[in-house]
Amino acid sequence: MTGPACPPPRPAWAEIDLAAIGHNVAVLRRAAAPAAVWAVVKADGYGHGAVPVARAAIDAGAEGLCVALVEEAAVLRRAGIDAPILVLAEPPPHQYGDIVRAQARAVVYTERAIDGLAAAARTPLLVHLKIDTGMHRVGAPPADAVTLARRIASRPSLLLDGVMTHLAVADEPADPYTGRQLDAFDTVLDALRAEGIEPPLVHAANSAAALGHRRARYGFVRAGIAVYGIVPGPGVAHLSTELRPALSLRARVSFVKRVGAGERISYGLRHRFTADTTVATLPLGYADGVPRRLSATGGEVLIGGRRRPIVGVVTMDQLMVDCGDDVVAPGDEAVLIGSQGAEAVTAAEWAARLDTIAYEVTCGISARVPRVYVDGRGDSHR
Repeated sequence: MTGPACPPPRPAWAEIDLAAIGHNVAVLRRAAAPAAVWAVVKADGYGHGAVPVARAAIDAGAEGLCVALVEEAAVLRRAGIDAPILVLAEPPPHQYGDIVRAQARAVVYTERAIDGLAAAARTPLLVHLKIDTGMHRVGAPPADAVTLARRIASRPSLLLDGVMTHLAVADEPADPYTGRQLDAFDTVLDALRAEGIEPPLVHAANSAAALGHRRARYGFVRAGIAVYGIVPGPGVAHLSTELRPALSLRARVSFVKRVGAGERISYGLRHRFTADTTVATLPLGYADGVPRRLSATGGEVLIGGRRRPIVGVVTMDQLMVDCGDDVVAPGDEAVLIGSQGAEAVTAAEWAARLDTIAYEVTCGISARVPRVYVDGRGDSHR
């Protein structure tokens, strides 16, 4: 899996530590036991790369994978991954045949999808019935659960493999709403059992619930953001201390110049220098996933082990950093997310500055940023 280090095709890259992925899966397996862990690798593995992350997660003991789209399941299958894959939302009708061909497990919550998938399948297709217990995004009403489960059972080409729900505030452990959702879910499970319907798999927990809600773990947990070493939310930060961030965003300084006091910089000339300074240009911009407004909200970059402020508006392909009077040269490594020396900038820090969540930060790193995979010791491969 590893080989000699080689430079990325451009002097900016996202470095993914697959050993960290494996470590985080192991942490989650211990936390969730005896429940199993299924790794969520949708959105190209939250920006980390779905195929390498999936392989690392399975190698570390994850028993299955979850994606959002049929196309994402097909990518994993084409890569030779044969682990169970659950597509977390009903596919559109024109993709019923695709999910069958991908040998993925389908989530259903409407009669239309049940009937359409039954017509598309030639051999039993495993399906999971999703119940809306209060997230109010997708899912069947609890009152419809028995009727839909019977409908699945009446189709010879379908097999009810699981029942599931999704929790809205699991990252806020003190909020009683999670308990109310689980009460509603347990009522559904009891109603199904009373009808003799007991699917082999029951699941409700996301990363936050896997860490903070023992009751929510059931048969397996769907671990997403925690697999990547990112805290699911402040409320479970104390339960996330063993997680290791897997992604860092790095670049090489492309240009250095001295700028005089009183000069302004970048589009709109919104930043004025109060003293003579050295400015380093980095070949990353908002087309790569560095938000244009990051400089205005206090964004910083590590160069030479020190924090340096981003100055001026981030442009499409480049951004500028104030390095003061320090000696900086083209080719020096800059870290936008990750650690350098004793300092670190995290995706959570970006999220706090941008009034968002770390999920959006990593998912926003664009496909034109090369991903370089390392094994925790610095050996790299793409």
